[in-house]
Amino acid sequence: MEIFYTQDIDGKVCRLGEEESGHCVKVLRHRPGDTVCVIDGAGSMYECRIVTCSPKAVEAQIVCRHENWGGHPYRLHMAVAPTKNADRYEWFAEKACEVGLDSITPVIGQHSERKVFKTSRISKILVSASKQSLKGAVPQVNEPVSVKDFISRYGKKDVSGTAQDSSQSGSGQKAADSTSARDSSGPLRLIAYCFEDEAHPRTSIRQVLENYKGDEYIILIGPEGDFSKEEASLAISCGFIPVHLGNSRLRTETAALTAAEAVYLHYME
Repeated sequence: MEIFYTQDIDGKVCRLGEEESGHCVKVLRHRPGDTVCVIDGAGSMYECRIVTCSPKAVEAQIVCRHENWGGHPYRLHMAVAPTKNADRYEWFAEKACEVGLDSITPVIGQHSERKVFKTSRISKILVSASKQSLKGAVPQVNEPVSVKDFISRYGKKDVSGTAQDSSQSGSGQKAADSTSARDSSGPLRLIAYCFEDEAHPRTSIRQVLENYKGDEYIILIGPEGDFSKEEASLAISCGFIPVHLGNSRLRTETAALTAAEAVYLHYME
């Protein structure tokens, strides 16, 4: 099944960009009248008939549209620290997309070895992975932010509408961990780190997923040097549940993919 990607869709016409057009005409040798499949990156797949055909601009008439094509029954946002070796992060992004992913945010932690990260190459990889895995949606890639800024933005809000501060009392933190963080009215927020914390023992990700009744997930995965205890404490105070991914010590990209697969497998019948 040959799949192309474009966001240039107007009424009943799809227009492929130069790169996709060149692949369509020069490599696959399509001609006017041929039927092709096109995804828009937002979840739809279009069956189209080629009308005009050149290596720089292919136009195709839409025959029918399939919404939520290859979609999954949940929303997953992975916040993952960039790895020192960029290829490893690209591998994670590609494989997580194939499994089922909605958005990625690179997060820069106190122990991160890579402090600068460009998202343009990841975006191209995700387009290819979506086409390869037969999905109409292409995951969104957000610009890098610090771990603390991410927690402030996506953490649970207190009654005043601001993210809770890490200086709150231990009893308040435990209450957030045991009750509000598991409230199915909002996303399930998880943070995976390697060290042990007696005040906030880690729970198996499988067990936490089984106890959650919603369908939206935010998962934080740290750098090679792990999250700092300060970052972990802030996350927990803002409603993130500390989890572990088994007994093995995993690389950042392996941990991120394992977490994405845990959510994916949770929905398999």
